[in-house]
Amino acid sequence: MPGFSWINQELFVMRTPLPSSPAPVASTPEEYLTRQEAAEYLKLSASHLAKLAVTGGGPLMCRLGRAVRYRRRDLDAWTSAGACRSTSEAA
Repeated sequence: MPGFSWINQELFVMRTPLPSSPAPVASTPEEYLTRQEAAEYLKLSASHLAKLAVTGGGPLMCRLGRAVRYRRRDLDAWTSAGACRSTSEAA
């Protein structure tokens, strides 16, 4: 019976589960470090980071009221931007 095979094919298609969309990935919350924590992470003194905050040239920082916080990814980007092959290269 030609109609019978067509019905079976349709039922197979209807019963085949559709691929599900990937599960949403939970976003990682930003990690904010205090000036002291950032200095320890960078192996610098906290006073040197404070001077860089005033004069410029330091890593990006966030001001939360009077508190200064540094994002770890900004610290990593700042150190990567200052990478050089020799001491005679301009940073």
